[in-house]
Parts: sequence; structure tokens; C-alpha cells
Amino acid sequence: MKKSIRRVALVAGAGAAAFAMSVAPASAVPSTVWTVTPSPTNFTATNSGNIVLTANIPMTCTTSTATGTMASATGNPATVASINAINFGTASSPCTSVLGNVTTTPTTPWTVVAQDYTASTGVTKGYVGNVKAKITIGACLFNVQGKASGTYTNSTGILAVNSVAGELVVTSATGCGTVVTTSTKPTFKGNYAVKKTGTTTIPKIVGSNP
Repeated sequence: MKKSIRRVALVAGAGAAAFAMSVAPASAVPSTVWTVTPSPTNFTATNSGNIVLTANIPMTCTTSTATGTMASATGNPATVASINAINFGTASSPCTSVLGNVTTTPTTPWTVVAQDYTASTGVTKGYVGNVKAKITIGACLFNVQGKASGTYTNSTGILAVNSVAGELVVTSATGCGTVVTTSTKPTFKGNYAVKKTGTTTIPKIVGSNP
């Protein structure tokens, strides 16, 4: 009797496993359709408040702008924008730190990647990807790369970058002593107001499932 029960249990278990395998594709997360309006479009982005990169010490920029293109896309995650140029600080308003003025030289393009959309708030969650930049503070030079989590809000056109430790890494550092090393976990935080180039139009990003 016990052998029969065990045999039934084994058969039932195998059947359940086979059923789970057969339905797995159907339960997978569907691709997301990301509708950008207008699409395609060129955009400009200007900082709203300070932009702060922290690599053990905060480096603050009061001026930062970016330009690029936005377009509808399909997939999850999906690239909905390309940041083709971005700058931090100007000659008259440089980025600063306790160690002196900061020069940031980005390698673009960076990307804006969408992952989740909340219709009730018009907020898309995702990240700024393919981030690469060389930062110079006096004799200290280090390279950063990775991604930075963020959100985009349709009502305001604010791209809010709010990375967490571990998303960005220092790939090399020279002349920085123990202040910045390859073990340092930088963060990148700040808000950018996005507009269609040459207008006051705020682009919209809407995610839906087919």
C-alpha cells in the first residue's frame, strides 16, 4: 500500500512539473509597448536644482544640460531615449567639491531605459544606462560607468535620476589616494526638465501591454 502511495505521489509530482513547464511561457511577463508622444522627437534637458555625483565626497553641479532623441519602443526593458550629449558645469559655473573644481567628461550616448509604468500617476520607472564619464579634480582622475535608476513624470517632464550604491562603479582611479578607489560606489542624483527641442512641449511616455 505504501509503495502504491509513493508511486502515485511520484507520478503526480512528475505531472505537476511537466504542467509547470508547459505553462511557463504563457505566464512570462509580456513585452511592453512604450508610446512616446511626439515620436520621434529631439529633446533638451536642463537641470532643475543641483546635480550631485558622490564618490565618497559630494561633487555638486549647479548647471547641467543634455540633448538627445526620444522614440516609441517595444520590449521590457526598452530604450525610449538616447542622450547624445550631456555636460556638467560651465567655465563660469563649474562643478565644485571640497577638493576643488570638478571637470566631468562624459562618453555618450547614454540611454533612458523604461521598465515599469503607472498609469494613475503617469510615472515611468527605469534607469539611465550606458553611463560613462571621466572625472577630474586637480590631480585626481577617475572613470565611472554603469547605470543610474530614475523616473520620468509625464505631467512635469522631470527625469529624476536617483541612483543607488552599486549601480555605478569606478573602473580606474589615479592620483586620488584613498579618497576614490575602484572599491568606491558612486551615486548620481538630480532632476532634469525635459522639453521638445525649441518648444515648451513636454514629451509623454506611456507604457501598455499588448
